[in-house]
Amino acid sequence: MFRPDVIVIGGGLAGSEAAWQLARRGLKVSLIEQKPARMSPAHTTPLFAELVCSNSLRSDDPDTPAGLLKAELRRAGSLIVECADATRVPAGGALAVDRHAFSRLVTTRLALEPNVRIERRPAEGLPEADVPVIVAGGPLVGGGLAARIRSLCGDRFYFYDAIAPIVEADSIDWDHAFRGSRWGKGTDDGGDYVNCPMSTAEYRAFVEALRAGQKVPPRAFEEPKYFEGCLPIEVMADRGDDVLAFGPMKPVGLETRAHAVVQLRTENIYATSFNLVGFQTRLTYGEQKRIFAMIPALAKAEFLRFGSIHRNSYIESWRLCGSELELHALPHVRLAGQITGVEGYIESTAMGLLAALFTHGRAIGKPVPAPPPTTGFGALYHHLMRRRAPGEPFSPTNINFGLLPPLEGRAKKRDRRALHAARAQEAMGSWLAEVA
Repeated sequence: MFRPDVIVIGGGLAGSEAAWQLARRGLKVSLIEQKPARMSPAHTTPLFAELVCSNSLRSDDPDTPAGLLKAELRRAGSLIVECADATRVPAGGALAVDRHAFSRLVTTRLALEPNVRIERRPAEGLPEADVPVIVAGGPLVGGGLAARIRSLCGDRFYFYDAIAPIVEADSIDWDHAFRGSRWGKGTDDGGDYVNCPMSTAEYRAFVEALRAGQKVPPRAFEEPKYFEGCLPIEVMADRGDDVLAFGPMKPVGLETRAHAVVQLRTENIYATSFNLVGFQTRLTYGEQKRIFAMIPALAKAEFLRFGSIHRNSYIESWRLCGSELELHALPHVRLAGQITGVEGYIESTAMGLLAALFTHGRAIGKPVPAPPPTTGFGALYHHLMRRRAPGEPFSPTNINFGLLPPLEGRAKKRDRRALHAARAQEAMGSWLAEVA
């Protein structure tokens, strides 16, 4: 009979990573996933680690914050990053994947792992204290489990996240599009992205249409709060006439004199579909089709998926959790992933891996120390756990160099990223040697 040493709730990136790390260290894991019995507003398949916002895991350059965190995850033996590397598609300097191939690979690896038992059912509560639990239900957790978490943590903290649309490659008007990556990064032919240029007049009309377009309203009792790193495109348009032209539609680094450029990124390994980069939106479906057709290259675009919006919940980890991400109210329960107060796929994966290390350390009687703040792992962890003054806001964040301690001594601005990365790599190596 399979008797789990640990129960992991949620088969997203954080839960998949946590289950894998525990199983590879010899613990038996029950992995509870509600799909397909119950689907969240943002998911469409029963696969684990389903990517819904984008196929890009952001920069893979270790001198960038996201690249640094991925480099640390690779060193820690991350299942998620290993599967991403195996299913990557061209995307310049970013790590992008074929979303379905990636999720299938993660699902297969977990299904074949003998120390993992997969249970396809909703979790309607929290198990008793005789078995450690990692809750990685994600920011869209629902049902009885959500009610139980709200009873313990409250329901004051949330933001809205949006999903970008996907178009069929054959429906792009190639007379008004060209291939190329910014600054020539990417594959040899520089064709990792499809670029859709717009003149000044076309851009101005587009911005006005975004502002006037019909949006999906939040429910009456909810305030429309958005994560700054993933703003709906119409919200950016409302902030100023040129915000988009200096943001996701900037033409810099491309061989064009266009006023603005919409970039499309390959959605799968066959290059039969493309994601509109930075075009997460809360426009209604009909308005998306009408307004995005104002982009000359997409005048007759066929949409394989329209953009949408969903609410993400999170908690104040610094106030509600102990040093190992365990709930004060239920110490046998640890949280992992985006609900802890991080934002992004890679950040959620890191929190899943960290929760697994804390859980395993307690199980074998060797508690794991917190990761050094000079690492990407540690920077995120210490951001979550740093005590706040009364009234000081707490909101989700991506990994960024502003979370890391300042460098010692004086360093030229152009050298700081490389120095941060080098310092982090050294500290990460020492920490992994200690927790192995």
